[in-house]
Amino acid sequence: MRKIVLAAATAGAALTLAACSETAEKAGETADAVAADTEANVEAMAEGATEAAEGATEAVAEGADAAKEAMTGEEEAPAEEAPAAE
Repeated sequence: MRKIVLAAATAGAALTLAACSETAEKAGETADAVAADTEANVEAMAEGATEAAEGATEAVAEGADAAKEAMTGEEEAPAEEAPAAE
């Protein structure tokens, strides 16, 4: 969330500076560069969030298995893992 706000603030500052420049061409180039940077930041954040969610899911499953074993005293046979979706 912070990166999105930072990217938006950077975009606003860049567009403000670009509006004060002598040519409209430079303003367009600056806006394109800011848009590309923002897109890259959003993609990186989405990837990081996905990885974090996958890690949390695995940790919860392991914790649930450990709790079940502790309560029943039985160890559950490991289930086959599904192939990772790409």
